[in-house]
Amino acid sequence: MSKVEIYTKGYCPYCHRAKALLSQKGVEFKEIAIDADPSMREVMIDRANGGYTVPQIFINDTHIGGCDDLFALESKNKLDALLAQ
Repeated sequence: MSKVEIYTKGYCPYCHRAKALLSQKGVEFKEIAIDADPSMREVMIDRANGGYTVPQIFINDTHIGGCDDLFALESKNKLDALLAQ
């Protein structure tokens, strides 16, 4: 199973949607709450090549993007293949 990491903030509806999709698929993920640990925000921005909005999602250390990008992969039937690696 893939290593999935998602940078979030507690009040972010897009974060909740992305986590719900991953949970619905039975995917375990590591959530990094940048509002609980602000020092992780800079780490997220560096890893996401300047992406500063949440969520920022990584599968096997590859930057996927945000919630819309995750759902786009799902609609193109490409998400399951990434998660199976």
